[in-house]
Amino acid sequence: MSKVPYAAYLRVYEPLGAFPEPERSHWARYAERGDLPGPQEELRRSIRELIAVPGRVVPPKESADAFVAVVDGVVCVCPWRTRLRSWEALGEVGHWLMPQSVLDAALPPQARERAVEEYGRWRERNPDARPWIRSALWHVPVRWFALFADEEREFTAGEPAGEGTAGRPAVLRYRTPMVRARQRVARGLRTVRDAARQAAAEAPSEVGAETGAERAEPEEGPLAAALTDVGRWLEEFHPRSLVELDYGGLVYTITEEQLAADRSAAEVAAGLSALAEGDLERAGRLYEELTERWMTVRERQFAN
Repeated sequence: MSKVPYAAYLRVYEPLGAFPEPERSHWARYAERGDLPGPQEELRRSIRELIAVPGRVVPPKESADAFVAVVDGVVCVCPWRTRLRSWEALGEVGHWLMPQSVLDAALPPQARERAVEEYGRWRERNPDARPWIRSALWHVPVRWFALFADEEREFTAGEPAGEGTAGRPAVLRYRTPMVRARQRVARGLRTVRDAARQAAAEAPSEVGAETGAERAEPEEGPLAAALTDVGRWLEEFHPRSLVELDYGGLVYTITEEQLAADRSAAEVAAGLSALAEGDLERAGRLYEELTERWMTVRERQFAN
């Protein structure tokens, strides 16, 4: 099995009933196929687009594939929407940690500009379109862990390659019903905002520098903004959907021992509990330890 790019994924699987016709019938027929492609195949196709000559920044047409899951006997699908995700990824180019010369070689500026213009015209015709998949390179965003509980963690050890067998990588993922994911995000956001208000109210201020009302409405921090963003995204899907966090290609850059010991969702939950109890010191320590560990993983992209 070939190795894939080091990306993690947050996916939403919606029940067939959430899709209008004729898309619903398409996915119903699709789910009955016996040769459904997996994450490896999706990434292989994306890589082929990038290494094509001339390179294609965005696929010429939208993917008709999806991931399929059966939840309590109900067929749910997670459309790839590779073209839409490629367009949206272009908006994040400025945040990619790579030299400009490397970026321009891989994705020529003129090709990026054409793709952005094309996306603008497409978005005008499809203002409500949204992806079912979010991805993150070389790490898992801390906010994603707030959607899950430690007991929803699923770890499967890998199998080494042997004579006549290709082997199998380890798998680490979380799965939870949409209702629980939304509840946890909302609860986490309230906790973060309450803690920020409390800290602002207790912090000493210069005389005349700010009014009591201003102290009661502190500017939202990055974690609150991130939770708000993912919460709004989840609200766009059917309430009986399944939410999945998949470590994806990160299993190739994190040892299996580290994966087996990883309890990031539990650490996030513990940090939020500490915030709710007013223990800002413990909450800050847990958050710092978690972010530092993931930053160590993220920095491996610069290794030779």
